[in-house]
Amino acid sequence: MKSLNYTRLICGIALLLSACSDNASNTTGAEATNVSETDSVAATDSTTEAAAVSKQSTSISIPSASEQEAAEPVDVSAIADEPIIRFENDSIFVENDNGCITYKERVVNIYCQGNYQLTGSSSDNQVIVNAESTDKVYLYLNELQLASATDAPLYVQNAEKVFLMLVDGTKNTLSDASTRTQSYAKDNGTSDTTNATVYAKDDLTIKGSGDLTVTGNYNNGIQCSNDLRIRDLPGITVKAKNHAIKGKGSVTIEGGYFNLTATNGDGIKSDEGEDENTVTDNKGIVIITGGEFDINAGDDGIQAFNAILIADSTSIPFITINSKGKGIATDNRLYINGGITNVTSTDDGLHSNLNIYVNGGLTTIAAGDDGIHADSTLRISDGAINITKAVEGIEAFYIRAEGGMTATVASDDAWNAAGGSADAGASSGSQWGGPGGGAGMMSSSKGYIIISGGYHYLYAAGNDVDVLDANGTATMSGGVLLLEIGTSGGNNVLMKGPGGNQSGSGSCSTNMAGGLIDTDSGFSISGGVMFGFGSRTEEYPNCSATSYTAGTAYGTSNAAFKPSTSGSMIIYGGNINSVTQVDVSSMTEITLPNGMTYYEK
Repeated sequence: MKSLNYTRLICGIALLLSACSDNASNTTGAEATNVSETDSVAATDSTTEAAAVSKQSTSISIPSASEQEAAEPVDVSAIADEPIIRFENDSIFVENDNGCITYKERVVNIYCQGNYQLTGSSSDNQVIVNAESTDKVYLYLNELQLASATDAPLYVQNAEKVFLMLVDGTKNTLSDASTRTQSYAKDNGTSDTTNATVYAKDDLTIKGSGDLTVTGNYNNGIQCSNDLRIRDLPGITVKAKNHAIKGKGSVTIEGGYFNLTATNGDGIKSDEGEDENTVTDNKGIVIITGGEFDINAGDDGIQAFNAILIADSTSIPFITINSKGKGIATDNRLYINGGITNVTSTDDGLHSNLNIYVNGGLTTIAAGDDGIHADSTLRISDGAINITKAVEGIEAFYIRAEGGMTATVASDDAWNAAGGSADAGASSGSQWGGPGGGAGMMSSSKGYIIISGGYHYLYAAGNDVDVLDANGTATMSGGVLLLEIGTSGGNNVLMKGPGGNQSGSGSCSTNMAGGLIDTDSGFSISGGVMFGFGSRTEEYPNCSATSYTAGTAYGTSNAAFKPSTSGSMIIYGGNINSVTQVDVSSMTEITLPNGMTYYEK
């Protein structure tokens, strides 16, 4: 038997937020709040738009492991004659003084640009950088163990940019006090208190391949008021009372090894614009193009106001999130262009108040609420999604499946297109009906599903569930759609439904209790392959009263699927004109993200 070979596809990211197949994705700033016409939640009809969608994916883009590489070594041999600040038993010693260092009452002040080596151990000292606004300051951490009993051990008060250079092969630790009594005057007459163990008011870059352990006893672990960038291969461990890593302007991570624990807050956060609800170009964003992450968060794993991008670069990001809130969340746009991401969350796995674009990578989700939720559009162009646990598997106003591979297992609807307003004259919005709201009943909102490519497996089991549910219409012009419903429960009364194609064959009939397919305004299919296995459906293109057995292939000589359940009714459509038990020995295997197999010629 032939097997489909998985191929690795890495999307280019010449721009900060490029999306491989969606022109609307190529934006990071103010444009991010402008929903394109085809993505707008204000649209009320999507049936004619399916014809305009042409991209299909016939192979899954699953990345494989690649070795991370540092851009260049970080050592102190080249700066041996430059200032060295040494801490010994809470005492401070300075070598090669350049006239830009003062130290008094446990505080070291650095006033000029240049290279400074920090080494030694202290349980109560502090380093403050207060240079000119055009100065770049390089702090080489070389076996430094620094704590403050009253404040933050490292405070960047002013500079153009500060570089934390983690000397290769070294272990460095920073720990702050659990309270604050010191405040610092600002130019505008107000005062400021350090809010993290590493607290930077200006741009901060962390480089090198040394280790850094940060303990945030007061609030955050590492915080930058502007842009935070992490490069090379640092080993960064943060345990913080609130957020582990926060770059208010932006967070860009290109590589490294991260163990982040945020007791009450987010693992990685960027929130510029959130208070004013105003998007600023290239601000309020998180960009991850490399690194290995183990994130445990009391709230969201990764959160940004404007946008989040996960993409492959010289290496592939490996991200593991365990969160008590959402896994990955943004107020505007989320781009999954690559990486291998595993999310376990109490709330939604992936969440956007606007749009989500999946253009590559492998994303696995076990969620306490929605697996993926977008208030406006979810667009799947490539890559793989495996939702192993969720209430609603995928929920969005528009669900556009153009390519890639997905597998969804849910206890309520597997895919649910909902939101906006059923009143065409009303302003659109997120008027979600809640979990399991009224299967088979007319909704007070609208929503659209458009399937034009890819391989998509949907499974739902429970009372009054729908496998594919649209509060407006659902259309299919290409791709493969595989539906299964588990224990029916709920209302099994068979009767004609209110919408869709009511034709069928054999003893099949529709019912108003929902099931495999449930739409308010109709399901239409003009191409592709669709199989549905179950005893309940509101509508279908064709149906066969055929008993089927779990693990046995059903379909035609050109397309078949082995369901995981047994039952007595198979629905089908698109390029499929009949169904029967088939021999798949000569067919090509297509392995779905959850390990199940579809067969085709």
